[in-house]
Amino acid sequence: MPYHPSHLTAFAFAAVLTLSMALAGPAHAETTAFPDAIESDPARLGWMVGSPPPPDRILRFEDGSYFRFPAMRWSVSHFRQLMPTINVSRGTAAAGRLRQALRDDIDDVTFLPMGSDRPMSWRDALLENYTDGIIVLHKGRVVYERYFGVLTREGQHGVMSVTKTFVGTLAAMMVADGELDPERKVEEYVPELARSAFGNATVRQLMDMTTGIRFSEDYADPNADVWAHAAAGNPLPKPADYQGPRSYYEFLQTVQPEGTHGEAFHYRTANTDALGWVLARVSGRSIAQLLSEKIWRKLGAEQDAYMSVDSTGTPFAGGGLNMSLRDLARFGEMIRQDGRYNGQQIIPKAAIADIRQGGSKEAFSKAGYALLAGWSYRNMWWVTHNPHGAFMARGVHGQALYIDPVAEMVIARFASHPVATNAANDPTSLPAYQAVAAYLMGRKQVTPEK
Repeated sequence: MPYHPSHLTAFAFAAVLTLSMALAGPAHAETTAFPDAIESDPARLGWMVGSPPPPDRILRFEDGSYFRFPAMRWSVSHFRQLMPTINVSRGTAAAGRLRQALRDDIDDVTFLPMGSDRPMSWRDALLENYTDGIIVLHKGRVVYERYFGVLTREGQHGVMSVTKTFVGTLAAMMVADGELDPERKVEEYVPELARSAFGNATVRQLMDMTTGIRFSEDYADPNADVWAHAAAGNPLPKPADYQGPRSYYEFLQTVQPEGTHGEAFHYRTANTDALGWVLARVSGRSIAQLLSEKIWRKLGAEQDAYMSVDSTGTPFAGGGLNMSLRDLARFGEMIRQDGRYNGQQIIPKAAIADIRQGGSKEAFSKAGYALLAGWSYRNMWWVTHNPHGAFMARGVHGQALYIDPVAEMVIARFASHPVATNAANDPTSLPAYQAVAAYLMGRKQVTPEK
């Protein structure tokens, strides 16, 4: 039977809305009025405080209350308390040191938001974008670090679709190491997908999201594929009359063709789920295990990361990763240094070079991202092609990892913006990153290294 939204739990709706919708999509940002960052501060509102908390401050996974704004500002820093997860182990080695050269002048850096002639300060932009935590590295040293709301240095936060970038990076590593052939058909690695739209696509088309698949993310359409995807991945019990797929793997086998593989970029979360299946099949490891073995144990991470899973324990490759802000920054710094970090070559230089060259600008332009003109998409990284060759990972509600090779700068940000699409925060984020890069290139460190 067709799966109707009325059958969907509030959790599944929230999860799909957050983790599966296009980032900075062509559609206009929502215009609903929301309380500002101070009014919606989750620490100020006291969510989940007490033993037990007051009834009006309890958030639950099962009824979707955990992801209604402003409650979601608490939840993004506490997903593990609310849903099933799998660990991404950092191993038992000592954490790598993050050197510091903190400075107190970045808050006053100003920039012009897109479409505005009124300057904004870096400090004000953080509130404008509902920032939960942000860290800036310059030449490998922490020059700026701030936390807001309930996020702390010791805490973890959902990275949403930045997860895709980790999966794409793992694929690029395996290609560079000769473990994965990007020109082979998906069905050659995962025969179960032979009858789906993914079967005759190449692995490269998965990695760059240029597959021709039918995967509507129109939430107003009760028959949109996004609802079936949500229902399949929802780990909660299904309704008694439910007859659809019951896991991410089962859902992927139902995806039908639409369009031609390789012609245009289409941001669709199902591509990353399919790529995750390919990597798991080739490696004999789940995405969580693969990430741990190939990157997390070598990075000198301070904390384990973790991923949300479906009812069969399959990690959500499209958006289920959670980690600390400083560990996300470590990952970015490793990428900036051509894959070398913590005294070892973690990612092959060839994989980093392939990421930085970007993908097809022509294919990307067909997706209609008005704020990202001239960009491209490669190995699930967003490549700006600006004069500094900056590239980034992006997640809904404002998650970001921005790498500027010329400025030798890495910015990692967690946020809980009430509007999921990055079109809501790009105008006050992308120019801010560029302004700080220029500022750091023109000024010396103001405090000695610690």
